[in-house]
Amino acid sequence: MSTISAQLVKELRERSGAGMMECKKALVENNGDIDVAMEWLRKSGLAKADKKAGRVAAEGRVVSAQAAGSAVLVEVNSETDFVAKDDSFVKFSDNVADVALKSGASDVDALKAAAYPGGSTVEEAAKTLVATIGENIQVRRMARVSHSGTIGSYIHGGRIGVLVALKGGSEDLAKGIAMHVAAMNPAYVRAEDVPADFLAKEKEIALSQMSDKEKAKPAEILEKIVGGKVNKIISEVTLLGQPYVLDTNTTVGDVLKKEGADVISVARLAVGEGIEKVQDDFAAEVMKQAGLA
Repeated sequence: MSTISAQLVKELRERSGAGMMECKKALVENNGDIDVAMEWLRKSGLAKADKKAGRVAAEGRVVSAQAAGSAVLVEVNSETDFVAKDDSFVKFSDNVADVALKSGASDVDALKAAAYPGGSTVEEAAKTLVATIGENIQVRRMARVSHSGTIGSYIHGGRIGVLVALKGGSEDLAKGIAMHVAAMNPAYVRAEDVPADFLAKEKEIALSQMSDKEKAKPAEILEKIVGGKVNKIISEVTLLGQPYVLDTNTTVGDVLKKEGADVISVARLAVGEGIEKVQDDFAAEVMKQAGLA
């Protein structure tokens, strides 16, 4: 059959739950015979794989890859922590990070379309893994840092990944700052990065917490008191203002200044951020893996 109609592809997709491109390929390979194409999809493990894509995948891994001048983080999600430790999932996520680095992909859509080892795309390889493992697998997010200077990376337990690019400084310092970001997750790098509306809100909160006696003080004194409270908040939410986790007697800003370094960019990904997780008990998770639920 030279051409495959869109209606035929749609019908096979509805029957199988597989992706549009997989359905079209199945029909082409089997001369448009929808029953044979359905069997072909089942044998290749792709039938119904797409139907798992609607299930919540909030576990998984954050992986990294790095070469001279560039580094990437990729979050690859699974439904359960059990699968996140599976050798096939680990290999797939490591491969995806390598593809992200070498392909030059700047966002997750470009990454999904990039060539995966073996001749497929990353998205196609993910669907094949879904069919094999039986869980929804998603390549959810990526971050890239490109810099001619020093880039430090840190992965904590496979669940939090950080990249830090420095002007000046050493690889050890960059890694130390990355560890700090993993632990403390500062919202901003420096004080000037903090939005004006955030500062206005903090001033409002500081004033509301003051007693009537404090509010009755002269305006310049009141401004200093409020300013001190707001500056304390700024230190808490900025990377440079926070006490350094590897030496809490000093701040990150002071450590950088001592080393003659400055932060150029920071990227941080944590598994499942922003995803509403479904709480399963352990017994239910085991039954799911065993195909009993």
